[in-house]
Amino acid sequence: MGMSVGNAEEGGVMIEMNTTPLIDVLLVLIVMLIITIPVQTHAVKLDMPRPNPNQPLTEPEVIDLIVDFDGTLLWNSQPVPNGETLVSYFEEAASKDPQPELHLRPNKLAKYDVVAKVLATAQRKGIKNIGIVGNDSF
Repeated sequence: MGMSVGNAEEGGVMIEMNTTPLIDVLLVLIVMLIITIPVQTHAVKLDMPRPNPNQPLTEPEVIDLIVDFDGTLLWNSQPVPNGETLVSYFEEAASKDPQPELHLRPNKLAKYDVVAKVLATAQRKGIKNIGIVGNDSF
């Protein structure tokens, strides 16, 4: 109950404190506090390189690496026979200047473990430009 009116038959003094005005004041204070708090904007500061107008724009080489549903890997539409060949491809790509972009296209039925191992191997061998392509199909 919000309010106690006491016992009318006895005509005695009411012992309980009426807390309704106290609660009303606290609710108003909470609403005012919520209104006056500034909106928090979450920003990530990035140190981006400045463009060099003297440097000609060259499109980097793009490597398409497809992970099929059964774990088969295709490097630019050519099947990769084993893990050692994939490692040698990564090492060769990492040594190029400028380094090519690796576009990883996992099949939506591919196992997460296979895709994670491919990404870890690419990172371990020095590939820096990795992108996962085809997220819209998921």
